[in-house]
Amino acid sequence: MKPTDTSNPEYFHRVVDCQHACPAHTPVPEYIRLIAAERYTDAYMVNWESNVFPGVLGRTCDRPCEPACRRGRVEDEPVAICRLKRVAADNKADISDRLPKIPTQKNGKRVALVGAGPAALTVARDLAPLGYQLDLYDEQIKGGGFMRSQIPSFRLPETVLDEEVNYILNMGVVSQFDTYVESLKDLLGQGYDAVFVGSGAPKGRDLNVPGREAADASIHIGIDWLGSVAFEHTKKIGKRVIVLGGGNTAMDCCRTARRLGGEEVKVIVRSPFADMKASPWEKDDAQTEDIPIIDNHVPLEFVLENDKLVGMTFDRVVAEYNDAGKRSLVSTGEEPAFYACDEVLIAIGQENAFPWIERDIDIAFDQWEMPEVDRITFQSSNPKVFFGGDAAFGPENIITAVAHGHQAAISIDSFCQGDNVAERPLPGVTLVSQKMGIHEWSYDSSIEEDLRYKVPHADKKSALKDRRLEVELGFDIATAFKEAERCLNCDVQTVFSEALCIECDACMDICPTDCINFIDNDDEPALRQSLRVPADDLEQAIYVSDNLKTGRVMVKDEDVCLHCGLCAERCPTAAWDMQKFLYQVTQASVL
Repeated sequence: MKPTDTSNPEYFHRVVDCQHACPAHTPVPEYIRLIAAERYTDAYMVNWESNVFPGVLGRTCDRPCEPACRRGRVEDEPVAICRLKRVAADNKADISDRLPKIPTQKNGKRVALVGAGPAALTVARDLAPLGYQLDLYDEQIKGGGFMRSQIPSFRLPETVLDEEVNYILNMGVVSQFDTYVESLKDLLGQGYDAVFVGSGAPKGRDLNVPGREAADASIHIGIDWLGSVAFEHTKKIGKRVIVLGGGNTAMDCCRTARRLGGEEVKVIVRSPFADMKASPWEKDDAQTEDIPIIDNHVPLEFVLENDKLVGMTFDRVVAEYNDAGKRSLVSTGEEPAFYACDEVLIAIGQENAFPWIERDIDIAFDQWEMPEVDRITFQSSNPKVFFGGDAAFGPENIITAVAHGHQAAISIDSFCQGDNVAERPLPGVTLVSQKMGIHEWSYDSSIEEDLRYKVPHADKKSALKDRRLEVELGFDIATAFKEAERCLNCDVQTVFSEALCIECDACMDICPTDCINFIDNDDEPALRQSLRVPADDLEQAIYVSDNLKTGRVMVKDEDVCLHCGLCAERCPTAAWDMQKFLYQVTQASVL
């Protein structure tokens, strides 16, 4: 193999698994160290630069970073990255003096933002410091998009959402709430230099089975019902409630129903329990609130008596998988199952809906009536129109919408300034030694077994009486420190210098995971298998040095390295150094 090019910013980025897995590429170990040092405001700002909504995401993120966490390779559970983000948000000081200054003299360019969800708000935050005039349109009465209408207050308090939304709206954004954009053609006709569409996926899927139309008054589309609850149009529900669906929206619906008077609330889903799309912790929270989840049941009919909904029937099925892993649901042939209910909430998915976008304004739509959007630039076939968040490629999550917003803002700025939208700026990268003394590092490098700490919850009886009472209470300071100490500092990289190495093998002897090897070079498949512990995870690189004096090469398996620094401490010639790698995705403005 050729020597590893560690100057390529993406090499060490991939080694920081948590940051690489985050769609917005938040520097996770950096802010966790700041939390351990009780520098909560600094930790919050590191988050705010990348993910924009630390307080919101610290409560509601889908946590793509946590399955990637290296701690999960040595213990059962990863670092509680998401909940530590909340610690920074809950304990920060006033950040008003740290927010970017907005120029009073604008740059002459006008941008319209359709929707006030996380994608559009991120675009606004990135463009406002550059002097753009930003007009935001949203049909809701307050900003936040689906963060406000679809996430219940017991998961995301309104005060937290208001605070982080207002940081952006107060940057000079001209907000026009309670305003539904009926025509993109008319909006473009108002002379905007660019339009960003962040209108989400506002249409909940319905269920077309017998009895649906006749029982309409007792059947509700999940996302619409959650929005009606959030804006206090709906304040109660029947005692017996069935929630159809297996995603996080279904979990929010069933838990909300319990708080609005549902005494017998059950979730019924087509798939096996393990295949449900809901996050494991969301399923756990629902079951903790005495909500059964009944899997492998396919809806057959809404049952009415005297024109009133009294229940539903379901076909009992089993899941079968072919060699490619594709699932089929096969009827067991048993009698249909009947479950009584007064009301049904349908939470079986969401779809995009663009009735307000004319088809004669040069925006191409595909066979699924989705706009054709470039996945790098987020530009549509109409060069003035950009999409992001759920409106671009379908339903995802908040952090993905934020990532879209950052990239779309870069594109909008390039387009408005007459630059090539396809030319993407490089990320910001630093690599700095952490050596303080012969055996002293600027970070805590000790590796200990330490199980994940549990987040305390509010009393269940009290929580079920008040839909606004936040259920998760968050870590206290002492527990946050202990959880932060579980982080393995994966951004502090082991950097090797061939010129200093005397091939004494001391580093290889002391390595606790046997990930360092001094062997003859070979092609990659053979080299991976010739290591002391074969490097079978092809998704993670192996670090290969240039030729050493003996003709051998140093090969390190990045997949199992714990970044403990023992190799650097043991090395008599300082051929190994521990260097902190900071990777920052470029944004339209430096905040």
